Amino acid sequence: MDLVYPVCVVLLGYVVLGITGFGSALVIVPLLAWHWPLPEVVALTLLMDVPASLLHGGLNLRQVNFAELRRLLPGMAVGALVGLWLSSVLAASWPLLVLGLYVVMVGAQTLRVAPAKRPQLAAPWAYAMGGAIGVVEMLFGTAGPLVVAGFSRRLSDVNVLRASTPVAIAASAGAVLVAMGWSGRLSHVDLWQRWLALMGVSVLGVMLGNRLACRVSPVALRKVICGLLIVSGLTLVAHALS
Repeated sequence: MDLVYPVCVVLLGYVVLGITGFGSALVIVPLLAWHWPLPEVVALTLLMDVPASLLHGGLNLRQVNFAELRRLLPGMAVGALVGLWLSSVLAASWPLLVLGLYVVMVGAQTLRVAPAKRPQLAAPWAYAMGGAIGVVEMLFGTAGPLVVAGFSRRLSDVNVLRASTPVAIAASAGAVLVAMGWSGRLSHVDLWQRWLALMGVSVLGVMLGNRLACRVSPVALRKVICGLLIVSGLTLVAHALS
């Protein structure tokens, strides 16, 4: 019975990921933090995010833009190291506030301006975007909104964006998990017992969400992704102000 509430939360979070390509942590972390300690919830969510995001990418493999992902990887590696340093010297509230406002702005602008009329960022900006993603994932553990915000300026096809986003999230989350493992935050027995109990639920959620997304038109899917961007950005702003 202790797992009934977590099962419902995890299922909801990964249905959202299956539909939009991101957003699982934005659903799961705040809701599960009422039930378990926050550091354990963040670690558990990241451990589920990597295989669930890779599953989503595998289900939509033909639409993943691997060239764009390769541009992100060098910046992610450098950004993760910078984020590791910043986490020890910087108060997180102001960067989190700026990130939240940026995500809200991108979501609102993408919702208002048609993809054909929105100027694309040049390819070299992808390297800088990878660095920003690495920093944010290391500092806050939720770079999904930033990944979507960056990809929305590089990828005009919403289905390619939806397929490529979780693969990028898996790469950035993997880097953070390596750092967590090094610091001993992944050594608790309870964490792995919960992961074993909930991993199957996350897989089910991704597959269900992916099926639902196949029935949604690209225009409606774009509106859902932009709306989730705005909500997630406001959530980050509220967290920073609190």
